[in-house]
Amino acid sequence: MKENNTVQEVPAENTESVSAAKTKNAEWLRVLKFVLFSASAGIIEMGAFALLNETLHLDYWLSYMIALVLSVLWNFTLNRKFTFKSAANVPIAMLKVAAYYLVFTPLSSWLEHIYTMSWGWNEYLATAANMILNLITEFLYQRFVVFGNSLDTQEK
Repeated sequence: MKENNTVQEVPAENTESVSAAKTKNAEWLRVLKFVLFSASAGIIEMGAFALLNETLHLDYWLSYMIALVLSVLWNFTLNRKFTFKSAANVPIAMLKVAAYYLVFTPLSSWLEHIYTMSWGWNEYLATAANMILNLITEFLYQRFVVFGNSLDTQEK
């Protein structure tokens, strides 16, 4: 009986598709991290607001603004280090985030008024809608504007 020693060629993996899949997975992981850190920032904001408003009895807007700043600082710090892994200039990146909130904060306040006063939405539904809008727009802004040119540049 004669042995068959032929080797069948196996096509090499398409390195472009493997690279694209890795990139896609990395982006989904980036989104997941951003969502989880944003949720933790929401908890920080609500806790700080409750403490300032209910315990220290500060005015609503002062309590809201302090709590918002604390949550933004928390979120920025974690996302810069772990989500976007950026070595970008921190003060410049923070100024870009502040610019986002200079637009988003009054816009979300106006939308909250529209949702509740014009459309008759429940206040919690209006707040949830603004939180979702904030999550999506802030991710895109940080991903492409704040850290777009410095993604994954942080030294390990």
